Amino acid sequence: MTLPQPRPAVAALPAYIPGARGQADRLPPVKLSSNESPFDPLPSVAEAIARAGATVNRYPDMFAVDLHHQLAQSLGVTADRVAVAGGSVAVLQHLLQAYTGPGDEVIFAWRSFEAYPILAPIAGATAVPVPLTAQARHDLPAMAQAVTDNTKVVIVCSPNNPTGPSLRHDEFESFMASVPERVLVVLDEAYVEYGRDPHTIDGLAALERHPNLVLTRTFSKAYGLAGARVGFAVGSAALISPVRACVTPFSVSTLAQVAASASLDAIDELLERVAATVAERPRVRDALREQGWDVPVAEGNFVWLPAGSRALEIAGALAAEEPALLVRPFADEGIRVTIGTAEQNDALLAALANIGRP
Repeated sequence: MTLPQPRPAVAALPAYIPGARGQADRLPPVKLSSNESPFDPLPSVAEAIARAGATVNRYPDMFAVDLHHQLAQSLGVTADRVAVAGGSVAVLQHLLQAYTGPGDEVIFAWRSFEAYPILAPIAGATAVPVPLTAQARHDLPAMAQAVTDNTKVVIVCSPNNPTGPSLRHDEFESFMASVPERVLVVLDEAYVEYGRDPHTIDGLAALERHPNLVLTRTFSKAYGLAGARVGFAVGSAALISPVRACVTPFSVSTLAQVAASASLDAIDELLERVAATVAERPRVRDALREQGWDVPVAEGNFVWLPAGSRALEIAGALAAEEPALLVRPFADEGIRVTIGTAEQNDALLAALANIGRP
């Protein structure tokens, strides 16, 4: 008996590995594996979600009209320049659905966000990874040189997940000058709110200079809505219209729309929480460097440990602590560690001091 078979490109997809969640028979873990906010939802946001819970027997607004307008106002653009979907991964998927297909190429840095080499083949396109530099940064000249007649999309991630550095204004502008305007450039800014380097590219300002540029952002990180799944793209109305056409109907739930809207209303409180994480970041980074780790510049809510062949071993040792310290290892490459609360970070630093660096 021959069962139905998936497309070869789908059968060959690499697995997306989520952050570890811990074991039910142990103390609640210190979860530093998924780049979530360590803080509970703001009371005003939680209350808005609770009120909206009484309406879930009804379909959500299919087009998230109010959220589109509120986002557009906060970004200083018109609503037709925004596309909202069920998380930034869904936004990226819709972008690739709209602009790529069989025979097309999607270029991205590697290592970077692990959804990129999954989403490209799902759209029917070919994934073209370009290695990072020795400093764990995007090699933008090499990415520009990788563009061929078949290239339709180039994705760049700033700050880069999982290594941490952001893209500088000067290098990004040189890159954009080297890429043909027929190629869509996607600037993934999932962690943009955590950046403090004044030389980092300003994505919103860059949109006005580059007609082939689109930004993607998320409510999962700085806004603390990882469980609600809301992401969005920003670009020209002409570029965004095909993306909106690909968004799955009703994919942004009523609760997610309400949570995102309430978060935009409470942006000042949320940015105070972001500032707390940003304040912890250099303390953790410097302490790790004192332990001997070669930690790259970190502009997100995480740091990168280049653990090499010991990545899985060290992550396993941290998970064996009581309570478990959960981090995100990448075999034979390194470990991404989310910045948690001061107490959580201290526990991690103490455990790593005992384990030792590679």
